[in-house]
Amino acid sequence: MSDEEHQFESKADAGASKTYPQQAGTIRKNGHLVIKGRPCKVVEVSTSKTGKHGHAKCHFVAIDIFNGKKLEDIVPSSHNCDVPHVNRTDYQLIDISEDGFVSLLTENGNTKDDLRLPTDDTLLGQIKSGFEEGKDLVVSVMSAMGEEQICGLKDIGPKN
Repeated sequence: MSDEEHQFESKADAGASKTYPQQAGTIRKNGHLVIKGRPCKVVEVSTSKTGKHGHAKCHFVAIDIFNGKKLEDIVPSSHNCDVPHVNRTDYQLIDISEDGFVSLLTENGNTKDDLRLPTDDTLLGQIKSGFEEGKDLVVSVMSAMGEEQICGLKDIGPKN
């Protein structure tokens, strides 16, 4: 045994993984799945019968939760797939800046200023018109695999 101290430099970030493994045969419609490195919501699952080479296969049709693109993947049902940790958090909208960023109030009273307005035109219109009318708005922010985006809006009444 040596008395030397060893220093290790870690290049990875501390904390939880962005995904977790789940057997393909157990993933259902409305579940989440990583296809081509993107977090997706499953809209259709079909399973083929066991073939000559032994594996039943799952055919997934899913929609990217951030950009709305449709993606497909075929995985043997006994193999593991990556499933993203998807979180949804509500924040109160404080301000909209000229360059398209929003200022949000977190639960602990801090502000979060690193999110852009959504690219979805209908949601964008609802947020802008509600903010201009002086309403108290709460936005839902979906986060997965290091990305965040505003995905919903609640009107909690006029400002006092």
